[in-house]
Amino acid sequence: MNKFINHILVVDDDDEIRSLVKQYLDQNNFLVTTATSAEDAIKKVDIIKFDLIVLDIMMPGKSGLDFIQENKNKIKTPIILLTAKGTTSERVEGLEIGADDYLPKPFEPKELVLRIKNILNKTVVKNIKKIISFENLTIDLNKKIILKDNKEFKINITEKKIIEEMIGSPGKTFTRDEIANLINLSKERSIDVIITRLRKKIEQDPKNPKYLQTIRGEGYVLWIE
Repeated sequence: MNKFINHILVVDDDDEIRSLVKQYLDQNNFLVTTATSAEDAIKKVDIIKFDLIVLDIMMPGKSGLDFIQENKNKIKTPIILLTAKGTTSERVEGLEIGADDYLPKPFEPKELVLRIKNILNKTVVKNIKKIISFENLTIDLNKKIILKDNKEFKINITEKKIIEEMIGSPGKTFTRDEIANLINLSKERSIDVIITRLRKKIEQDPKNPKYLQTIRGEGYVLWIE
């Protein structure tokens, strides 16, 4: 009995390609759902949480690019595009609007599996960062809490967005403009207040921060080891 590890949605109007990809992914222990069009795909995405979408660009009705463009704010699932050989501009456009990778047709099914596994492995690493611990501190972004010296501090959505972005890029200096764009806030003073509030939950001595530091004239940086 197969042990399914991830659920993949394969979207292609070509019956032969769709069947071939499904068969090969089944053999590699993926759970596979198929769709014959972008319209069919969105119906399935609305009711099923997929781990990755394999999406053909050229389809009757809405194209794969239309699918991404119309649903990019709703769907955070990684996407691999299947593209006709030579359509460089479409591949570039697909990557620009949110696709994670592409594979020109015709392709070897084994290469598709390798690309799927590569993206899913990166996703796992990214998800691991949802919970991070160092010294006396644990930040749990899933539960939106910070544990410091066995005391629990709740963080709101705005604080979560900031700390999550910083955890993803430790050592990077975030300007006030970048933070403002991230949380849709324009007032610099409000950003300072949010950072001060976060420091009280993270730092032993908020007035002399060790982790969430100010880079004078530039912005803020999170130092974690």
